Amino acid sequence: MTGAGADPEAGPAREFVVEADGGSRGNPGPAGYGAVVLDAATGETLAEAAEYLGVVTNNVAEYRGLVAGLRAARELDPDATVRVRMDSKLVVEQMSGRWKIKHPDMKPLAAEAARVFPPGRVTYEWIPRAENKHADRLANEAMDAGARGERWSPSTSTADLDTGRSAGGRTATDGGARAGSGTGAETGAASAARTGAPGAARPPAEPTVPAEPTAPAEPTAPGATGSAADPTAAPGASASDSASTRGAEADAGPPAARGDATGTPGPAGGRRAGAVEGPAAVGGARSASGGSAVRDGAGAAGPAGPEAGPRPDAASEAAAGSGAPGSVGSSTTSQAAASADVRAARTVASPGWGPPDMGAPATFVLLRHGETPLTPQKRFSGSGGSDPSLSAAGREQAEKVAASLARRGTVQAIVASPLARTRETAGIVAARLGLEVAVEDGLRETDFGAWEGLTFGEVRERYPDDLNAWLSSPDAEPTGGGESFAATGARVAATRDRLVAAYAGRTVLLVSHVTPIKTFVRLALGAPPESLFRMELSAASLSAVAYYADGGASVRLFNDTSHLR
Repeated sequence: MTGAGADPEAGPAREFVVEADGGSRGNPGPAGYGAVVLDAATGETLAEAAEYLGVVTNNVAEYRGLVAGLRAARELDPDATVRVRMDSKLVVEQMSGRWKIKHPDMKPLAAEAARVFPPGRVTYEWIPRAENKHADRLANEAMDAGARGERWSPSTSTADLDTGRSAGGRTATDGGARAGSGTGAETGAASAARTGAPGAARPPAEPTVPAEPTAPAEPTAPGATGSAADPTAAPGASASDSASTRGAEADAGPPAARGDATGTPGPAGGRRAGAVEGPAAVGGARSASGGSAVRDGAGAAGPAGPEAGPRPDAASEAAAGSGAPGSVGSSTTSQAAASADVRAARTVASPGWGPPDMGAPATFVLLRHGETPLTPQKRFSGSGGSDPSLSAAGREQAEKVAASLARRGTVQAIVASPLARTRETAGIVAARLGLEVAVEDGLRETDFGAWEGLTFGEVRERYPDDLNAWLSSPDAEPTGGGESFAATGARVAATRDRLVAAYAGRTVLLVSHVTPIKTFVRLALGAPPESLFRMELSAASLSAVAYYADGGASVRLFNDTSHLR
């Protein structure tokens, strides 16, 4: 029993110590918190909590850690008294009532923390950073797990050992970066030992409070992250005073229409899409990847451009009908499939019904990147979160795309989004086709703001009003200064115009994300913004749009995945 009904014979209430911390790798940037509940008498660790938060500020992460720690203590004993120890002067002074809380994002978090225990049961104490290393390490574990597209799991945590509470443990200053220190992510055996397996137990849900605004980023275009969400923070130290920049693409986008997202369910059963990867690569850089065996698809045609372009080299043509890895069936079957690919490519790249004097159109073959670890988890992964690379499944998908495009032989240039997953996909294709990769920032995924790294359900729980507004209006931004669909549309339209002028009459492979690709298609069709929610775009799928000299556009292909079968 608790409260007024507590058993008088139960003895004095227990006393707990809660140590909490939070950090943001960018401030705002990919963030996480950690909290530990200790027995005040023995110092024994009773409970741990940690969670990746997506993109928020350092102060928001610290407050979220406080709330999680108090909730964990209450679950152990709602009648206990609690001594909170934190190295955040701001949180300690504000919660003690000595400093006013002015920031609108801090007020609801502080109010939530104050409601966990009755007034007078919780006291606050500031401690040096070196004395808060357990919570600090938990926060970094959560951010590291988020960077891998995983959830922090208490079963894989080594924070208790690493921080010296157990014999042989190393200190946070010795072995890893402290949340908020900006010194770097954890290193060594402890970091490698943590796998952060998805589905692990999570700390109690945090209050639904908007995160601190983040730098404006591209909004997630409609298209759930059904198969390509990538929202985790890159490994590295978090710091309130860190000057590190954000750079992660969201794989989640608007429901149903968002195809670059991690597949987060959206309205009408759609998935959210939109994935943001990392810093842009230097234009023209060629991928060193390649050389791995390529498994050909079933031979179905996919987008292709004008016939003039690199043709398959002798080695790839020979492999198409030999018993070499990647060949499909007998030599006759493979040659027939390759021939069908070429015929389909020519059809896609043909001038269509336009007058002959208009010349060949600029044809954009739109390739969505392969899967990342976040894709199957259906998490928002845009340009404002972590910058995940391809998973093993994603690399295999990219190899299959490369083999299919090599058979068609019509792609003359490759342009990619600056995020890691798109550059890696483009590099695999470029190595097969013998082309260079140019980088175009306008092809990046929408920025999902504070939603980066979260599932659709988590966003609905924490930011219901912001989510409803975002689903209802193309001008609405994700919580924390993300990018609206309207802003994404304007960016993609400007990028389209630049590329059409630069590649007139040529076939170009554009390696991008769910929201931008759906936006190319929407603009070509003259469809309204809500059409983004009515399109499904799979990982490693091909679409194609042709642009003519008179300004007209023709959608030639959409969401072709035959090469993956």
